Amino acid sequence: MKTIIVAVDFSRESDNSLRYAAGLAKKMDGRIVLFNSFNLPIHIANSYLPASALKNLEDENKKVLKEKCDWLTNSFSVEATYESGFLLEVVDELEKLFRKYEADLIVMGMASESVAQDLFGNTTTSAIMKLSFPVLAVPEGAEFTGMKNILFAYDGIEMKQDVIPKKIKELAKTFEANVEVFHVKRPTEKSVSAEVFGEDLKGDRYLYKEVESTDIIKEIEAEMKQINADILIMVPRKYGFWESLLHRSKTRVMASGSDVPVLSLPVSE
Repeated sequence: MKTIIVAVDFSRESDNSLRYAAGLAKKMDGRIVLFNSFNLPIHIANSYLPASALKNLEDENKKVLKEKCDWLTNSFSVEATYESGFLLEVVDELEKLFRKYEADLIVMGMASESVAQDLFGNTTTSAIMKLSFPVLAVPEGAEFTGMKNILFAYDGIEMKQDVIPKKIKELAKTFEANVEVFHVKRPTEKSVSAEVFGEDLKGDRYLYKEVESTDIIKEIEAEMKQINADILIMVPRKYGFWESLLHRSKTRVMASGSDVPVLSLPVSE
């Protein structure tokens, strides 16, 4: 059984990502583990709070999570449980839960794009860049209706042990989807042949396309619209802090501004 961990904070984009994950889990015959890091509201955090009141707030938080689990089971026939904690570091805890449940995917909501988010990122984009596990960023408004067309934005990164192609092939098989491997080549770079994938991404459902441009993100966005992509798959590169401010990871930028879910598949698993 596939296990999907969904990080929730009870926001609109979080609730939407949960609905998306529910549809995904039902199709994949999977289960969902909800995770919430409980924080005190600002007006309460700045005032004196007895231990009993804190316990009541934690109990209320768990009650809401239990209700969401019941909703998942009743509405989608999906097995669901939850984990919660007080003031936990979300990204670090997600990594622990991924290992604990031997999970297959982490799903997180993505708020609307903003200047601050584009530059520094948020919890979801931080998870994409820090975690060595698959993270699906679901934008507010995205609805799960299956996957007919998958766009894999390939940037020439070395695929260790063919992990990425195998995961894409598994996804395509599950949803009977078409896959386009899309490479944007800079004018100074050499062309990359589809042969780089060997036999992994070949067949009637697979297409390789390469274009030349200096604006990678613009080309990816245009191609997503061209093929009516249901999901975008990217492989995040790792940068240091100052480098990240200059490079602004393409995966992070796309995740924070995309209209369709972005699946981050790290090479180091």
